[in-house]
Formats: sequence, structure tokens, C-alpha cells
Amino acid sequence: MKHQILFKLQETDGFVSGGKLSKEFGLSRTAIWKHIHSLISDGYEIESVTNKGYRLISSPDIINYDEIKDELETKIIGRSIYHYKTIDSTNRKAKEIASKVDEGTIVVAEEQTSGRGRLGRNWNSKMTKGIYTSIIVKPETEPDKVAKLTLLAAAAVYQALKDIGVESKIKWPNDVLVNGKKVSGILTEMNCELGIINYIVLGIGINVNHNLEDIPEDIREKATSLKIEVGQQIDRKHLFSRLLNHLDELYIPFETTGDFESALDICRDNSAVIGEDIMVIQGNKTREGRAIGINHNGELMVHFAEGLEPVLSGEVSIRKKDRYI
Repeated sequence: MKHQILFKLQETDGFVSGGKLSKEFGLSRTAIWKHIHSLISDGYEIESVTNKGYRLISSPDIINYDEIKDELETKIIGRSIYHYKTIDSTNRKAKEIASKVDEGTIVVAEEQTSGRGRLGRNWNSKMTKGIYTSIIVKPETEPDKVAKLTLLAAAAVYQALKDIGVESKIKWPNDVLVNGKKVSGILTEMNCELGIINYIVLGIGINVNHNLEDIPEDIREKATSLKIEVGQQIDRKHLFSRLLNHLDELYIPFETTGDFESALDICRDNSAVIGEDIMVIQGNKTREGRAIGINHNGELMVHFAEGLEPVLSGEVSIRKKDRYI
């Protein structure tokens, strides 16, 4: 009901009387006030004037459904959004609810206290500075095809950044770079049994409006934010809606027919690693080679000393002069 009241305030130019809201929604004026107070607690600035009613003055910098619905054009992704001001991990919450919700359901938070990247690393999740979200999908495909979804998500991030005028590169398999530094990472987690996928969680983090001091000093050489790179504040709501729209556009062909070509073309054409000397870390094994391309299965084709081989998973570092980044 709170969301319906907010929508009424958003579509009204001027005041809406408490009596009108009470009659329209079948609630007492006290109940209306409680919902208004809850919206104020969420950060909405609402003016209350006796004998006039309520007027929406401004909306907070939050990325819930109410704030992005006008730009959302999706059919599957983001039609249901669980929004949190603070949460330990959006991926953890998504896995907790995955079996009980529809495909395309999203968990998004303004802040994570225990955000995670690949290999158990922490993800810096400052309040209202980034996009921290997890998308639940349930494709009818084989578990060995799931790696493609990481690249699909990376392609969606690339497209969303392009929409706001930011050029980026995709560092196979799960990072997106701007000016050679990481601004986005993807953590894909799967639940399956006997070759059947129950659900997949695509965790996506984007450093949007972090200032330099928000980036831990020990990773500033490798990580950055969109604000740092472009020199201005970024509209998180617009970026988030563009991300979901592109993810939906790329996911639907994969979900219906297994078609992965559009995402694959984006990853190939905008790769940070193809043609570069790289180091591949797989467990305790480290190998040097040159990235040649990405094959139809989404595997990185690497020319090692032993010959050309497909790499399905692993951590990749790019060689720059005498060091790897």
C-alpha cells in the first residue's frame, strides 16, 4: 500500500488531500499518515500542510522498484525487486529466497556489510555509492552451460555503461574495466542436482559514485569508480534500469533457445584480454600464455607453450610491461 500511495504522490502535480487518499485506498487517515511517515523514513521528502494534504518534494538516491519502474522495459528480469537499505550480501539473500520466488526476481541493496566477489574476496559496498544486486534465473539448460551467463552479465554491464557514454572493456570472464581499472565484477552461483539446475544467482557489483578515498588504498592501482573516471556524479537509477533492460534482452534468447551469440559478440568485440599476454591461475597452477579468442562455449582460447587450449574457468591477469594486472 505504501508503494501505491507513493505512486499517487508521484503522478500528482501539487497536494493530495489525506481525505482523498483515505477514500481511494480504503484506509483511515491515521493509516495514511503511517505510510507517509514510512516513506519519509525511506528518504522521500514529503510536505504536509493542514487542509491541503501531502506533496512529494523530492525522491532519495535509492534504486528500488518505485524509482526505476518508469525506465524498466523488461519481460523477465526485475519485475519483482527486493530492496534493502543495508544487507550482509545480496547473493546470500537471493539464494535464501530463490526456491520460493519467480525467475527474474532481484535483490538489491544500498549497502552490503559482507559483499563478496569471486574467490571469496570482499566487495567494497559503500552506502548509496554503487550498484549491488543479485538476479535469480532458472534456465532449463545443462549445468556446464552456466559459465555463459557470467559473460552474458558482463555484456549487459558493458551495454549499460555504453548507454551513459562510458567506454569499457570486458576482462574475461567476470570483470568490466574502465581505463584499464575494474569498475564491475560478477559472481555467479548455482544450485543444481542430478544435472538439473534449480536456480542461478548472478551477483553484479558496480562502483558508481565512489570517491577516491572510498576505494581501499591497496587496490587503487587496479580498481576505480565511474565517478572517478568520468569526473562527475552518475545517475544510479538510470544506470540500474539500463542494466536490467540489457540483461533481460540478452537473457531471453538464452533462456528460450540457448542463443548466446549476441552476448558473445559483445564480449569478443570489447575484450580486454584477446590479443594480450596473460597469466592464468587455476587453483595452485599458474601458466603464462596469449589470449587468442573466446569460443562458442564462452571458453577463453589461450596459446600456452604446450599449444592452444580452451580455458573454462580461472583468474586471468593481463601483462603490462614487466608486471601483470
